[in-house]
Amino acid sequence: MAVTDNARAEQLKHAEAAAERYARTSAERQSIERRQDAGVKFPDSPEALAVRATRLLDRQGVPAAAVVESIREEPLDAPAAYERILGLSKELQAWSFLPRGARVARTVARISVRENGRELPLGTGFLVSPRLLMTNHHVLSDPATVQQCFVEFDAQVTIDNTPAAPVRLEFDPGAFFLADEALDFALVLVRPVSDSQAPGEVFGWNRLSVQQGKLVIGEPVNVIGHPMGRLKEIAVRDNALQVRLDDFLHYKTDTEPGNSGSPVYNDQWEVVALHHSGVPKKDAQGRTLRKDGQVWQPGDGDDAIDWVSNEGVRVSSILKHLATVPLDPTRRALLGEMGMDSGLQEAAAAPQPPLQPAAVVPPAVAVPRPTREAAAAHVGLRARRTAFGGNRHLVFLHGRSQQGKDPEQLRRDWTAGLNQGLTRAGITPIDPADTWFPYYGDRLTEVVRQHEAVPRSFEELAAAPVAEACAPAGPSRETYERLIAEAAGRSGMPQEGRLAPERFGGSVVGALQRELSWLAAKTDLDEWVIATILRDVAAYLDDPGVRDAVLDCVLETMPASGEVVFVTHSLGTVVGMDLITRLSPELDLTLLVTAGSPLGLDAVYSHLLVGGPKRPERVAHWLNAWCPTDAVAIGCPLGDSWKGELTDLAVANARDRAHSIEEYLGHPEVASTIGHTIIPA
Repeated sequence: MAVTDNARAEQLKHAEAAAERYARTSAERQSIERRQDAGVKFPDSPEALAVRATRLLDRQGVPAAAVVESIREEPLDAPAAYERILGLSKELQAWSFLPRGARVARTVARISVRENGRELPLGTGFLVSPRLLMTNHHVLSDPATVQQCFVEFDAQVTIDNTPAAPVRLEFDPGAFFLADEALDFALVLVRPVSDSQAPGEVFGWNRLSVQQGKLVIGEPVNVIGHPMGRLKEIAVRDNALQVRLDDFLHYKTDTEPGNSGSPVYNDQWEVVALHHSGVPKKDAQGRTLRKDGQVWQPGDGDDAIDWVSNEGVRVSSILKHLATVPLDPTRRALLGEMGMDSGLQEAAAAPQPPLQPAAVVPPAVAVPRPTREAAAAHVGLRARRTAFGGNRHLVFLHGRSQQGKDPEQLRRDWTAGLNQGLTRAGITPIDPADTWFPYYGDRLTEVVRQHEAVPRSFEELAAAPVAEACAPAGPSRETYERLIAEAAGRSGMPQEGRLAPERFGGSVVGALQRELSWLAAKTDLDEWVIATILRDVAAYLDDPGVRDAVLDCVLETMPASGEVVFVTHSLGTVVGMDLITRLSPELDLTLLVTAGSPLGLDAVYSHLLVGGPKRPERVAHWLNAWCPTDAVAIGCPLGDSWKGELTDLAVANARDRAHSIEEYLGHPEVASTIGHTIIPA
């Protein structure tokens, strides 16, 4: 049987199975529709709504200022607040919705087959790692089929509605091919482009997540694909999730044959499902119906079917399945490249077969967070005495916005990021218990609040522009303004749009907001994130009470002697530089790593205890990792302003995770420097 005929037969088989699942859930769907008719926008469980709202806030999926404004005027219980947040995410989209959609669209490609001297479109696929493409099993069912196929990226029209020049690449199923008929997915390696770059380095790739909370019933979905083999098309937002099954989602959106293998996105452009089938309408006898109400016959064509819904395979189900598949270390490492959120790094890092399944986030959604009192009881976590021979120590120092979090989970997150980079560099991964993790998140929040000279009400904060709402009310206001102004200038903002130096400390609100907006536009960080980070940096630098409280807290969980590899991030790079002046003289600082650091700004280094931009003599080696789209590292490279031996390393983080420490540590160049120092050959 020809590849196209086989694919069509398999597609119809999946459509029949989808229709059976659709019929089986009719009672649940009718209950949901009744609740929607009664005015319930998101007829999902309270637990699902809570997890979804938390994910949106944690990932800046909805503007924090809009949330404050929406919920401040009336007292709301938790379920009502969650629904309000979800409503905002559905109705209010930031400007970045469109360019982010355009960015992920580049990861989507058309799959075609060479058959009988012709090239015929077969389906859609999308990159899920730098080298792996995902599509349906019924599109690419086996290595022999894959050998006859090729993939085209940028098969689309330009902004002027003229056809773009597609980039044709070949598959390499011998290097990696994995498929599952029940979940109807296939993963295959795509050969590099002409200059030996991995496809994901050119077109980007989707970071799949095994975590819960990406979508609730009633939320819109977006599908990008090649319906009927045409140039790339997109179905945006005029649709919604209807029913969630264990392994599948049912949703309404406009799709056609050829969309098989398309990614299904939420409004934050996270992949929630792999589209694999329409759901055909059936009569009482179970026969498929045409759009005109007549019984469909195979010769009528798929486009004549009355499709009542669509079905996609849940990404979390695919990832959980991948974690259990026995693979050799090389192929397991390729899966590990799918990123930290995939839950596959632990399995990828296993040094010897038999391979163990990766740790997967359990399906339970009601996970209790530590109370503030419990979190405050943690001043940090010590490493095992035997770690790295007992005389070498790996110390992680976090940045701001860690209040209320579990230090043990943070230590595991940092270690997971580092282990991804170590694995990619061919170095043995480490155990989280072998790392030191001084924790000062709650202490920082506590002392910043105590030292605010003029606390402001929730209403005042909500009514102000972001730059003003985040501004410290005490003596650190001027430093905060200088940080924003200097960062804006370093990022190329014209002088006429910036705050005049004589106005620092009593600025015109509009000028400050313009600078902040410029930074947000030049990078990919939310205005609120940038402003709050710089606010806390200013509070730390300008207020001796804040600085002393933080340093004292960190010193409670630091090794007293031996060799230290000190890995710091964000505000932690500033704290770490000051901490060097107070460390025990019996400590040898063999390596300092700064990541996502603001140390290149004059407003920062002029306030440090080390006395200015000169590498401390105690530091044997210094690696500074920075990402050009990280607004906090806008003063980098540090070699332009700091004197002494220093290695600046520019890395390309994902734009939506430009400031993430896990992204920084996941780069093999960063991880190998740490690994070779802490575990010498």
